[in-house]
Amino acid sequence: MFFFLKILFAAIVIAFASWLSGKKPELSGFIIALPLASLMALIFSYLEHKNPETSITFAKSILVGVPVSYLFFLPFFFAKSLGMNFWLIYTIGIGLLIVGFFAHKYIVSLF
Repeated sequence: MFFFLKILFAAIVIAFASWLSGKKPELSGFIIALPLASLMALIFSYLEHKNPETSITFAKSILVGVPVSYLFFLPFFFAKSLGMNFWLIYTIGIGLLIVGFFAHKYIVSLF
């Protein structure tokens, strides 16, 4: 049951931001720019497992994972100057994410 409540809550937040974009696009953009998935996942995780240490480790992993995930976008900056097509850029981005995953795994293991 809790699983479905989490889905419903996340859907409502996204739907609200989408609806709000027609009336106040600046506010809606700010709301979506917030780390909503992280905020919701952290609170849901804590409520479900009641383990503060796990939640803290989860938050640290997110902190490291966010900048590492930007590696995906790196090839898009060089696409025009190198004359690469979309699928090549996308594939290189996925490859960089795989490298980033191992970097993330190593960095998180240090803490």
